[in-house]
Amino acid sequence: MAKGTEPCCSSPATLGYWFVVSLLAWALLNLIGIYWAPLRAPWTACLFAMAIGCAANWSKNHSLHCIITGPLFFVAGVGFVLSGAGLIRLNAYWVWPILAAGVGIAFLLEWQQAKRSQS
Repeated sequence: MAKGTEPCCSSPATLGYWFVVSLLAWALLNLIGIYWAPLRAPWTACLFAMAIGCAANWSKNHSLHCIITGPLFFVAGVGFVLSGAGLIRLNAYWVWPILAAGVGIAFLLEWQQAKRSQS
């Protein structure tokens, strides 16, 4: 990676930035959901909003966990859209534990990176 683009760790500021971007994306996606049925399920818009927040956070703050969680949220959102459109069957009871494990692993990797950086 080029200098200045190394992954770093989360801070209250980076988490706040992610939250604000995600909230704005969620509001926009809910407006789109008024007209497009597959996006009406609240968790679908939320997953896409979190993926957008992660992409924005990675591009601005280079938070390590965002490079892992962003694609996870996006893939889950696509799965729910395809399920909502009737193109695939998706068992949500499997999606949430996988997402939770992925987010947990991403933060563990970030915290491990932080410990190595401090040494």
